[in-house]
Amino acid sequence: MISKLFAVGASAIALAVASPVLAQDAPAAPAAPAAATTTPTMSFGDWGFDPAGLDANVDPGDDFFAYANGKWLAANPLPPEFSRYGAFTLLDEKSTADVKTIIDELVAKDPATLTNDEARIVAAYNAYFDTSAIDASGLASAKPYLDTIKGADTLGELATVWGQPGMPSPLGGGVTVDAKEPTRYSVAFGAGGLGLPDRDNYLKTGERDVEIQTKYREYLAFLLGQAGYADAAGMAQKVYAFEDQIARTVAWDRATRRNRDLTYNALSPAELAALDPAFPLGVYLSASGYDKTDRFIVGDLPPGEARISELGLDQATVAKIGGGTPAMMALLRATPVEVLQAWTVKSFMDSNAAVLSTAIDEANFAFRGTVLNGTPQQRPRWKRAIGEAESLIGERVGAAYAARYFPAENKAAMEKLVVNLRKAMAISLQENDWMSAATKKEAMAKLEAFDPKIGYRDNLETYEGLEIVPNAPLANRIAASEWNRAYRLGQLGGPIDRTEWGMLPQTVNAYYNPTKNEIAFPAGILQQPFFGLTADPAVNYGGIGAVIGHEMGHGFDDQGSKSDGTGMLRNWWTDADRAAFDKRGDMLVAQYNAFCPFDDGKTCVNGRLSLGENIGDVGGLSLAYRAYRLSLNGKEAPVIDGLTGDQRFFLAWAQVWRAQTREAALRQRLVTGPHSPEQYRTNGVVRQMDEWYKAFNVTPDDALYLPPEQRVKIW
Repeated sequence: MISKLFAVGASAIALAVASPVLAQDAPAAPAAPAAATTTPTMSFGDWGFDPAGLDANVDPGDDFFAYANGKWLAANPLPPEFSRYGAFTLLDEKSTADVKTIIDELVAKDPATLTNDEARIVAAYNAYFDTSAIDASGLASAKPYLDTIKGADTLGELATVWGQPGMPSPLGGGVTVDAKEPTRYSVAFGAGGLGLPDRDNYLKTGERDVEIQTKYREYLAFLLGQAGYADAAGMAQKVYAFEDQIARTVAWDRATRRNRDLTYNALSPAELAALDPAFPLGVYLSASGYDKTDRFIVGDLPPGEARISELGLDQATVAKIGGGTPAMMALLRATPVEVLQAWTVKSFMDSNAAVLSTAIDEANFAFRGTVLNGTPQQRPRWKRAIGEAESLIGERVGAAYAARYFPAENKAAMEKLVVNLRKAMAISLQENDWMSAATKKEAMAKLEAFDPKIGYRDNLETYEGLEIVPNAPLANRIAASEWNRAYRLGQLGGPIDRTEWGMLPQTVNAYYNPTKNEIAFPAGILQQPFFGLTADPAVNYGGIGAVIGHEMGHGFDDQGSKSDGTGMLRNWWTDADRAAFDKRGDMLVAQYNAFCPFDDGKTCVNGRLSLGENIGDVGGLSLAYRAYRLSLNGKEAPVIDGLTGDQRFFLAWAQVWRAQTREAALRQRLVTGPHSPEQYRTNGVVRQMDEWYKAFNVTPDDALYLPPEQRVKIW
């Protein structure tokens, strides 16, 4: 598990309006802007924030997000290829354009002069980009795989198919650092199988939910028809019914799955098999290579009474726990093999739609892009081709990107910021008035053990042995899957690779990994609006400084705080300290639960699901502010364009979350997303800090005002 600053690949983060209401008596949000004809841009002025973009018609104490971003939102409607566009998207697009420059140069070169890395990058890009060749071959490239699936006539034969690289499986595993023994690798194991994003998409019965369910069944029928099923609609209904059973009897509530104590269940191979002795687990493990481990970490094992008591789970939480892996094994045994075959066929086609045919690709986008997220138009093929090359051989692309676009001075400046944030965190821990000396000692040891990673790793992966060929995009995907499987299996029994990163150099994001106690900031995010070498320090601290603080804060959020400085999952808190911490977290849960952008207060943020990220935001901005003030050495920052240093600091935070999103995408995000919508990542955070009230003269008459006793201060 790594905690990211931002939901990678998720398109629903913020509303396509200036800001939704925060309370029943707040003013109504303005209408969403019309579709854009050009890609939005942002101006960062002379010092990192352009004050001309401030919306003076909005009181900062009523809606700070709209005050800082309202003019930009009004002037920059969403382009049709995006379900969301904001500061992250701006840099994502820049990163994509930078990579395109590199790839275009390689494509233009004489193939005979290309290095092996360059040739593989070109092959990955061109194979995906050539839709004429893909359409001409039809399903020929997929036929061997589909035939293999349809030829598996027993559950045991299907389990063997599910274990093959590149094949979908309703049960699955992956090699990971063991959370309770972080010096070794184990295999994480659990049930999946849902085609819709979340179990709630099957269980809810509102008008929007029924529409999604209906359109999904139509999409399933289309895929199965393409695969040659005579009664595609009838089989689609059976596949949907199978997934519906998974949602109702197997899958867990998403917020409950965040509990790392509950989801760590170490089983031997014999204990895993004993969950359902009649299920052909052995053939799956043999086919997948996971028979080479002595330990499986089952993330969805329902707790018994003793475990419920040990973890102190209340009945409301217990009621949200699905049957997990044991229930999935039983369901698979009870489901007709032809339905499981059809589920595997449609899952294979769905996940590989982009490289099977234009018709399948467009049907996939019509459902997953338009129905689920409201996006009118698919991204240009060249942008998606870059993404494909990055997914297959990303660190080779990243090596070229880092060499060209990541100056050494950026890394040096970031290292200084990290040092200052660590100092701020140390001071905050020492001054903490609710944590005992014993817990503070453990917390300080964890802080000192943080492993910061900046830009990219020195030993970027070479993918030795991975062959990427022209004109075979599906084969390239399978080859990459096979290479990755072999690489991960090779880690079993070996030492932990602490140099490994969870993101590419060109990624616009950041993360915290509790099992390695590391924070990472790829080169892609180290640009404006997050960071600029010549930007005002207040802006850098309010931007990338808060990002650093956010990732540090994940080490001490409700789940990250369960690991110690070595990465081991263990309780290093006193009971009283944990209770005091949880009290503050519960206050945040209640506050964010009250942020309800739709349906007259009935569709709201899930404060429990988003708690870790909200703690990261609140603590991160507080730490960044402390570090900023420390950097001033007791002096006051100059006033720039009529704005004080503190005002510029908070405006930088709001600018980072500048974005708007289509309603359908946000509705889906509220179901699945651990990150709160961006207007709440702005407004819900600044209202916790006394310094913000002082900087903008916020009074009890303002909508965002919280009485001091309701403001949550953690770090």
